[in-house]
Amino acid sequence: MIGSVGGYAGRILHVDLFKQNQRVEEFSEREARAYIGGSGLAAKRLWEMTGNETDPLGTENVLIFMTGPLTGTRVPLSGRHEVVAKSPLTGIYGESDVGGRWGTELKKAGFDGVVVTGKSARHTFLWINEGGVEFRDADHLWGLDTYEASPILRKETDQKAIEACIGPAGEKLARIAAIMHDGRDARAAGRCGLGAVMGSKNLKAIVAKGDKDVTVADAGRLTEMTKKLAPDILKNMKRMSDYGTSSSVVTFEELGDLPVRNWKRGSWKDGAEKLSGVAMAKSILKGKYFCGGCIVGCGRSVAIEHGEFSGVEGAGPEYETMALLGSNLLVDDLEAVAKAHELCNRYGLDVISTGGVIGFALEAAERGILTGDSDEETNISWGNGKGVVNLVEKIGRREGLGHLLGEGVMRASAKLGGGSEAFAIHVKGLEPPGHDPRAYNSLAVGYATGNRGACHLQGMSYAFERAVTMPELGLDEIQDRFGTVKKGELVAKTQDLMSLLDSIKFCKFLMYGGVKLTHMLGWFNAVTGWKMTQTEILKTGERIYNLKRMYNVRCGITRKDDTAPTRMLREKRGEGGAAENLPPFSEALDEYYRYRGWDQNGIPTKTKLLELGLVDAT
Repeated sequence: MIGSVGGYAGRILHVDLFKQNQRVEEFSEREARAYIGGSGLAAKRLWEMTGNETDPLGTENVLIFMTGPLTGTRVPLSGRHEVVAKSPLTGIYGESDVGGRWGTELKKAGFDGVVVTGKSARHTFLWINEGGVEFRDADHLWGLDTYEASPILRKETDQKAIEACIGPAGEKLARIAAIMHDGRDARAAGRCGLGAVMGSKNLKAIVAKGDKDVTVADAGRLTEMTKKLAPDILKNMKRMSDYGTSSSVVTFEELGDLPVRNWKRGSWKDGAEKLSGVAMAKSILKGKYFCGGCIVGCGRSVAIEHGEFSGVEGAGPEYETMALLGSNLLVDDLEAVAKAHELCNRYGLDVISTGGVIGFALEAAERGILTGDSDEETNISWGNGKGVVNLVEKIGRREGLGHLLGEGVMRASAKLGGGSEAFAIHVKGLEPPGHDPRAYNSLAVGYATGNRGACHLQGMSYAFERAVTMPELGLDEIQDRFGTVKKGELVAKTQDLMSLLDSIKFCKFLMYGGVKLTHMLGWFNAVTGWKMTQTEILKTGERIYNLKRMYNVRCGITRKDDTAPTRMLREKRGEGGAAENLPPFSEALDEYYRYRGWDQNGIPTKTKLLELGLVDAT
């Protein structure tokens, strides 16, 4: 077993909702070194416990919450955990990375993770503390939104406890449903529809609280490193601290990166300025929110006290909200976007997928493909903030048109037909975040090969084409975003790095603070007491990424599925900072496969799998 290794509780709690029992799994140091934690340990268990035949909304699917060895330590921005299941939105590997304080409380309760199996016969919430888990009745919570449920859950457990909770969207199995954390502070495990998995199990919430200290092998060294790096992190991330993630809205619009009008239009300068972090700071901003271990505080707390959307209070819109529920829909009313954001948080909806599917609906209505007798179907239009707010509410409640849109773009397009697949913007069923491959050439391959579908965070290569360097990966200079050389290699390298960070668990924004792999490895070794080399730990990231790929291969994914939306590959934006660029896709994908050691059908070779120690996946 893992014994005295720092950073780990060494225990994973298994909860069977059907049998209403629990068991504790103790895992080995060898497994921890091979898969680290977070995404890695969770992916291994998903591989072992589910497969191609698993119905994502069936009782046989598992829902895994996993922290990493740095979660709950003094490492800056380390209050994060991973949620993993087979995705009901895509039908393949699904995961979502989330901040807040829930993961820290789980670790303090003495567990590295929770694996939930089965389906409860009644509405249930779980109360996890140092004594294990208690099964609690949730009939009185079912139907409540996450803001309403949060104070009740804390009153019935501990006022200092933190909950992971679904809203009505998850209860009603919307395939774009999120799992919300931290009440009104609203940290979202948004991607892949994992809230629907939770709802399919009749599980309303998991509440966690603990008082145990997270062990650290070399606390002195960790403190020394943190004190040395903290001033530079704060200096480099000051703008994000002052204005949040939406501080970048104007910059990304100038670069031609911001999605506009369902990814069709190239520029939207005036609208972007109205949705910027600076605009928010001058109007509805009331304070900042810090995730566990955070020293930056990019989270926004807002309040709208007057006007049509008065009453909004709590977590404010992030960049992705401004992009997908704002510019993507031509809505430049900040208060309307903030209201739509709050509704996503309350109902438990992924803001990215929600904005993506509404953009699809607006274009379908414009083209005459989406028609109907009700006002909501005939009167939806670009730039109508009130209409967008109403539609978000319909999706959250799964009423009227909202029932169809809650299925996500891929399924909505399949039902509507009429040529709508041409503007159904998704990869493998997952709607893309607010970054455009026409602005960063590497993103096309990154979206195409992301294990959960269109995702900038599973590779984050675009950051290296804009602001970040990583000499340890041979990326000594910022890469040319319109370049055509070694884009596949760049994506593979950064995917392995991000897979590693999703397993160690700390915020990827630290890279904008100047944190390099050398620093990350130093923190990791100080916490665990190991002496991993850069080569060894990067190989671990590659191992984890390949295991996820093999999970998808088992689900039928091959080269035919590794593509990006036609609009992003073949239609120029026509104006703005990326007006004429189209990403070089086919040659970059071939290069990616070669660099990865995968065959031309996108399947890891037996030689590569054996090299990585993935014997069971061969």
